[in-house]
Amino acid sequence: MTQPSNTPDHAKTENDQPDNDQPDNTTPGNDTPATDSVNDTQPEHVSGDSSIRDETSTREIAAIDLGSNSFHMVVAKVVDQDLQLISRHKQRVRLASGLDEQHNLDNASIERGLECLAMFAERLQGIDADNVRIAATHTLRQANNAHIFLQRAQQVLPYPIEIIPGTEEARLIYLGVAHTQPQAESMLVVDIGGGSTEMVIGKGFDAELVNSKQMGCVSYTDRYFSNGKLSKKNFAQAMLAAEQKLESIASKYRKLGWKIAFGSSGTVKAIHEVLIGLGFDDGIITEERLGKLIDKLCDWNSIDDIQLSGLTEDRKPVFAAGVAILSAIFHALKIKEMYFSDGALREGLLYEMEDRFKYSDIRLRTTENLATKHLVDLEHAAKVKGQAREFLDQVAAELGLKKNNELFDLLEWSALLHEVGLSISLQAFHRHSAYILHHTNMPGFNSEQQLVLSTLARFQRKALKLNEMADFSLFKKKHILGLIRVLRLAIVVNGQRNDDPLPELSLNIKDDEWQLKCVEKEWLENNKLLHADLLSEQEYWHNAGWQLSF
Repeated sequence: MTQPSNTPDHAKTENDQPDNDQPDNTTPGNDTPATDSVNDTQPEHVSGDSSIRDETSTREIAAIDLGSNSFHMVVAKVVDQDLQLISRHKQRVRLASGLDEQHNLDNASIERGLECLAMFAERLQGIDADNVRIAATHTLRQANNAHIFLQRAQQVLPYPIEIIPGTEEARLIYLGVAHTQPQAESMLVVDIGGGSTEMVIGKGFDAELVNSKQMGCVSYTDRYFSNGKLSKKNFAQAMLAAEQKLESIASKYRKLGWKIAFGSSGTVKAIHEVLIGLGFDDGIITEERLGKLIDKLCDWNSIDDIQLSGLTEDRKPVFAAGVAILSAIFHALKIKEMYFSDGALREGLLYEMEDRFKYSDIRLRTTENLATKHLVDLEHAAKVKGQAREFLDQVAAELGLKKNNELFDLLEWSALLHEVGLSISLQAFHRHSAYILHHTNMPGFNSEQQLVLSTLARFQRKALKLNEMADFSLFKKKHILGLIRVLRLAIVVNGQRNDDPLPELSLNIKDDEWQLKCVEKEWLENNKLLHADLLSEQEYWHNAGWQLSF
């Protein structure tokens, strides 16, 4: 990895507004998947945060990035204050090449992916599921039949696979770079993938400005270099299209600014290595050098004819498009110079996983910030959250939920956020809450975790139109339905919003009937409004085919 000897001056800027999407390094090629696996006999030490506890020092953790072009796996061991990378594995599966015009993956691409996962599964044997994180990116976000791949993948690799939003991918990429750089200043991180490009400004380990744009080296190759010809006209068209994508956000990036810019993953790595091959020994990327590289590429008439030191055969087909996109980013954001970082999404996954064992979960901060932003009644939300957790503790065994299941946390966070929709309107606020939780950028949450929050918000009150409920891959439907019941009851019993503490309540399940009981026998008699609310709730349950007694 090339690092600056002196911190470059902050690149000045001026023009903006955000957007969402996501990427991955997609490289079309021949039909034979190329395998590039590395198992370091001398483990690689990666500087991490300095407060890893001793009791974690023998634990192995693994992260897998299911990219559009290649699947990557890194395995690390927690050693004292560092993560020690002990093996890296990469296999080119060209998942994106199997997407048809209807955005469905074909069988051949699915099989290539499954073959790779079977190989990864051999290395992961003996590693606990809590210590493995698998993130799927652009192609599986786009694929309409992604659920088919996920279902078959579970049979090969028995670990949860998360399809992460583009902005979450960007945040994790930033985290991977931040953990592998000594810089304390604000950073711009750019990652050009096969289908999208992520751009993040942050400081330390905190991402401040995050965007994912649908422009990638594979999609732009198909669009602007589809005939394999290299010309100034093709480059100009590709760069103009990329700048149009950046038009709405560029000023925001220039205004916020940064001290140093890094590029990560395959496209920037290839450009960095080609520049070294051209005699720029420091490998630093500048707009002037990109211009010279474009001139050099145009010396060849065809992509197939390119002969550049440092450019691999796998990268060659999409290299020109990647150079065009990066050139547009340099011009739009007024970047002075950029350094290559070998930290990326998979390293971000590793460090995020380790941080969750050591520190408060970033998702807790996310939910608290969202509650504050939407002026949630935090006192009431805390009461609902506490009662919901108490109810779930009482029925977890009947639902088949172990105490360490992440659904406990998701229930608490949904209880905290169930009224965010009130910031829009009281009428149908549960639907507004569901919309916000489904579409808001929520750092730390994958797509399905957000879907759980949104589903619980949607069905927290009124009629239970369960035919509108989405399908889940990571969670069992019966568990989600159980959480809906728990949250609804917690909301009903706290419906009076008064300061009086609730009496001791018990919830149990007997022969599919949910039974709510109170130690104070006169409690309902003295609370006529609550009794009426429970009768209404009982009717909603009955109409959905559920049973409730109290």
